[in-house]
Amino acid sequence: MKEKLFAKLEAANEDMIKIRRHLHMHPELSFKEEKTAKFIQDFYEELGVEVKGHVGGNGVVARIKGARPGKTVALRADFDALPIDDQKDVEYKSTVPGVMHACGHDGHTATLLTLGKALHELRDELAGEYVLIHQHAEEYAPGGAVSMVADGCLDGVDAIFGTHLWSLTPLGTIEYRTGPVMAAADRFEIKVQGRGGHGANPHQTKDAVVIGAQLVTNLQQLVSRRVDPIESAVLSVGSFVAENAFNVIADSAYLAGTVRTFKPEIRDLMEREIARVVEGAAIAGDCEIELDYVRGYPAVVNHEAETAFMKRVIKEELPGVEARETAPHMGGEDFAYYLEKVPGTFFFTGAMLEEPYPHHHPRFDIDERALLVAAKALGAAATGYQE
Repeated sequence: MKEKLFAKLEAANEDMIKIRRHLHMHPELSFKEEKTAKFIQDFYEELGVEVKGHVGGNGVVARIKGARPGKTVALRADFDALPIDDQKDVEYKSTVPGVMHACGHDGHTATLLTLGKALHELRDELAGEYVLIHQHAEEYAPGGAVSMVADGCLDGVDAIFGTHLWSLTPLGTIEYRTGPVMAAADRFEIKVQGRGGHGANPHQTKDAVVIGAQLVTNLQQLVSRRVDPIESAVLSVGSFVAENAFNVIADSAYLAGTVRTFKPEIRDLMEREIARVVEGAAIAGDCEIELDYVRGYPAVVNHEAETAFMKRVIKEELPGVEARETAPHMGGEDFAYYLEKVPGTFFFTGAMLEEPYPHHHPRFDIDERALLVAAKALGAAATGYQE
């Protein structure tokens, strides 16, 4: 069976690349992916595959039933883009100013569509059922996964598998990990309301820049002095805005940043400690400070049995592909919500070019040969899970 599936995927490789390039040229931002969702739904409808649109928003779910009874396995691909201007010099460059696929979601979608077509063509020889989840809005919390789950995309599912094409991992390598593999991703915004004034008379003011600078310094000490050094956490202040003329002391300042953690108790600790630092700064500066702490995606926690199964699939079914354990990534992913509901695993498929750029970079791109590797890995996992 796997030989037939792989043969179909190999035969469709050029079409898979064409789909990826089409999507790359026509990106859409999170929660605005109407045309992309229609493209996906039309693809399945033309094949005669059972498909449902508007799942939890712009999500699309296709279902393929094998001829014999078996387990129900879900596979997921996301399809939203990012507000980044595409600076690559390639024929498939984004045609939408200020929007591009800078994270590989176009490749994820092309991979799952092509795999779905192959599974549909082999349905009379398959056991079980295959749920193909095309998810919108992965890039922007609250994301699309949580609403798709609420809308029933995992109903009856026994296990779920997903992959991320990874531009900094060599082609021909698949990385896996049991347990936490991607971090919980939270964000915070802080408004310091001081009292502005003339730069020559600082004693008459409450300097929002100075107070904000103290906040940045004190926040940076939370990980090093409040978190157990055996544990992992990241706090980054990414924005500090207090625009004024050179001779004006700022009336207000705005800070924004992110917190990344793996364990719920460390996540709780960081939120509490940030609030404590903000409260202390307000007292010390004799000013008003507002904190808005927003919890994003939880950590992606891979299940042990499914991860061990995936490792075995790579080693036994994908000759020439190296399976290696990866360190945890501090990036966030709303695949976490699926893994909170059903067993499964999320892995990384190497797609490094000779001159690679990281994800979310304006010159991001992937080695398109990785699409076939990802399709085979997901296909082997889905069909092998029936055995």
